[in-house]
Amino acid sequence: MQTPLKIAVVGSGLVGSLLAIYLKRAGHTVHVYDRSQDIRTVQFSGRSINLAMSHRGWKALDDIGLGDEIREIAIPMDKRAIHLVGEPLAYQYYGKDGESIYSISRGLLNRKMVTLAEEEGVEFFFGVRIWDVDLATATLLKGETERGPWEELKYDIVFGADGAFSRIRHRMQRQSMFNYSQEFLSLGYKELNIPANEDGTHKLDKNSLHIWPRKEFMLIALPNLDGSFTCTLFMPFEGENSFESLKDKETLEAFFAKHFPSTIDVIPKLVEDFFKNPTSTLVTMKCYPWTYNDKVALIGDACHAIVPFYGHGMNAGFEDITVLNSFINQYGNDWLTIFKEYEKSRKPNADAIAELSYRNFMEMSSKTADADFLLQKKIEKHFSEKYPDKWLPLYSRVTFSYSPYSEALAIGDRQKAIMDEVMKMENIEAIWDTVEVEQKILQLLEV
Repeated sequence: MQTPLKIAVVGSGLVGSLLAIYLKRAGHTVHVYDRSQDIRTVQFSGRSINLAMSHRGWKALDDIGLGDEIREIAIPMDKRAIHLVGEPLAYQYYGKDGESIYSISRGLLNRKMVTLAEEEGVEFFFGVRIWDVDLATATLLKGETERGPWEELKYDIVFGADGAFSRIRHRMQRQSMFNYSQEFLSLGYKELNIPANEDGTHKLDKNSLHIWPRKEFMLIALPNLDGSFTCTLFMPFEGENSFESLKDKETLEAFFAKHFPSTIDVIPKLVEDFFKNPTSTLVTMKCYPWTYNDKVALIGDACHAIVPFYGHGMNAGFEDITVLNSFINQYGNDWLTIFKEYEKSRKPNADAIAELSYRNFMEMSSKTADADFLLQKKIEKHFSEKYPDKWLPLYSRVTFSYSPYSEALAIGDRQKAIMDEVMKMENIEAIWDTVEVEQKILQLLEV
């Protein structure tokens, strides 16, 4: 047990609420501040991408004994269901032996995490605007407006878990030698909905992550407990096939009839949802350092916001907590060392998952509809099942293991180079599962 401190967490999202539980369990007084109202009292806003919980996220929950409770609100997805125009539905399994990622409603999980944190004795302060922080003294400054007057809230340590546009990071950015970048994608997203059947069952296979890949744009759907699916349409903001081009009911319905004909009967409120729900942006944010002395630290999206195409924003944020907690256990009350080791360990892995997430948009939107890519995946799966000690596919390494993201990225690049050579083999479509192909891969692995 550490020496008890008074700790503030700014941000009551998924990472902030789970971090608060960890800190409370370690014996600290923990206060969580959020400028929004209590999420348990408001309707979720129609700008959600359902979460895909995988091994790293489950570890952070299981380590503190909360995993089983959260599994009760999760649905396993063991495969992608790929919807192509004019072709039969195709399935692509994620891992082996039923390995699954888990669909969870963001709003449902966030409400649950806040309640669990309160049960631990964490105090939440909703509707409180934190405008600044004194880094040297871990003093928060709250007030009704950005120009004051402000009230001081003194703490021993402050954690910024307040998302991609963090106020805590904003203060840290005004230091010398603080590196910061943000990059918005030229595409955004909009939430749609597939309701349940009248008997409460799902209209599509509930154990699949459904993808309608269309190269520059795509639609995905993840299952919910109530029989519905949360759908997300990813599209460019401008151009021929874009949010800008879908100006009215007629163009929207014609667009979906052409590009997503299989959804016509399952999204009855397409027009209503499309024009009601906001079009949201996608940003990658990187910064360093993540800490200030032994007083202030950033965690989750506040220090490494990523695009959602690997489903690892939450998983990476939860893994931040796992790593931070390991250093707490190792270094006890030496918060300066804890913070330095935490940021040094996590920064390369945060950069790696940002890169992997960006690349995975191309895989989901284009390659899942490409015959050569699907054949390549079959070859990789066949080889990895026969030689599991020599080949773990990149997706499995990221999603179904605890290997550092940076290691997964490096090994994935090497595997891609090998598979590029294999796919050049003459008549590969016919010989893909032969000893000849196995020997080629084994030979290339030795290089």
